[in-house]
Amino acid sequence: MSVEAQALPARKTPAGGGPGLALAVIVTAQLMLILDGTIMNIALPSIQTDLHVNSADLAWCVTAYALGFGGLLLLGGRAGDLFGRLRVFRAGLALFTLASLLGGLAPNEGVLIAARALQGVGAAVTAPAALALIAATFPEGPARNRAMGIYGAMNGLGSTLGLLLGGLLTEYLDWRWVLLVNIPIGIVVMAGTRVLVEPARGTGRLDVPGALTGTLGLVSLVYGLTRGGEQGWGDGAAVASLAAAAVLLAVFLAVQARSSHPMMPLRLLRERSRAGAYATMLLIGSGMFAMYYFLTLYMQQVLGFSAMRTGLAYLPFSLGIFLSAGIVGPRLAGRFAPRAIVGPGLAVSALGVLWFSGLTPDSGYLTHLAPAMLVTAVGLGLSFVPLTLCAVSGVDPKDAGIASALLNTSTQVGGALGLAFLPGLAAGAADSRVADAAAAFFAALADGDAALRDRAAEALTHGYGIAYLAVAALYAAAMVIVVSAVTTRAPRR
Repeated sequence: MSVEAQALPARKTPAGGGPGLALAVIVTAQLMLILDGTIMNIALPSIQTDLHVNSADLAWCVTAYALGFGGLLLLGGRAGDLFGRLRVFRAGLALFTLASLLGGLAPNEGVLIAARALQGVGAAVTAPAALALIAATFPEGPARNRAMGIYGAMNGLGSTLGLLLGGLLTEYLDWRWVLLVNIPIGIVVMAGTRVLVEPARGTGRLDVPGALTGTLGLVSLVYGLTRGGEQGWGDGAAVASLAAAAVLLAVFLAVQARSSHPMMPLRLLRERSRAGAYATMLLIGSGMFAMYYFLTLYMQQVLGFSAMRTGLAYLPFSLGIFLSAGIVGPRLAGRFAPRAIVGPGLAVSALGVLWFSGLTPDSGYLTHLAPAMLVTAVGLGLSFVPLTLCAVSGVDPKDAGIASALLNTSTQVGGALGLAFLPGLAAGAADSRVADAAAAFFAALADGDAALRDRAAEALTHGYGIAYLAVAALYAAAMVIVVSAVTTRAPRR
């Protein structure tokens, strides 16, 4: 693997810090960014009530972050290459922290969604620099593999920790603290950046046309999928948005092919294993974000769990990710080829999601939810470290930021696409059982109509089950891609 490694030997960090302290700063920043992709999920019912957000717009509180994160990650990676990873890392942290303050004080849903999008932009600038800073601190070999293992584990563990922390903050403080908590963390991490090494800069310029067409294309695609899922695929706005997305993304690819300084060098996609890793992470992100979304709604609305109980209910997921991504995955990645680890892992996670598809309004936590979470998490956790190593293996130092950004882009864009399409699929399945099932459920709670509440809860659970079948299909497709396309060999022993 080579992410700046050949050009940049490991150096002791300044200001008396060592590699361990530098890693702690980088990993804490990455944990905060990933955590914010899911921390909002637990707070959604409280936000819906407090800000009077309708069900159709609720998912945008999560999607806006994923879209801003994924849509600008490539530009963020390129900015780090050109202007200095440490400088860009700090700028991204500052923007993320300020956006968290804006969101925490939001008076309405419009400001909240805008703040979440700005958080995503800050994350897009920070995340690619983080991975390159690890490469500047640790030499290639066991030391870097351990560091990358911890980094990869944070990518998986951060999502479930976000759910736990979201439950704690929403239950005992207020939903606004799921955003405000980033302010002290951001300040501490910013102060800690003085121990980090500044890698050498690349040359070239920013690809502004590529950034505009790529980002607008992704926004149009997500909006079109969301609108189509809500209003039907014959809806004029949905059709127009999807058509605009097709044109913009085609222009984006044409610009990248002709640009002397492309935002997304197409040469990175010509390597089969790397392209396969990106495609796999896209599908994993599509399923994972939606899985959290539906499971949170199921536990809080259908089962009646409090925010805190919902957060604690995700402990099996956190345990599974910690074991597989933090302990088992890095060890296996040092001995076996990526597809020999990721393929079986995705098969296990698909089985876990199929288990979720059988949920009923009275499913037991210990007999159904907890074991399904554990199985799914173990399978997913096995994927993170090998795919991270595969995506950045053999990358030219000048493409280090972009290569790492593409991996995060795949996850975040996949998450935005999954949240755009799958809630509409679930809602359509639920409404086939009870007209406007979500609205009927809340009306029944308000009126004390137990019979309607039970029928609506059954309909909503049916919709979630259909969505989970789709998630299982996404993981199965990812498994096929890994087995057929990811040919990176096992490390030499």
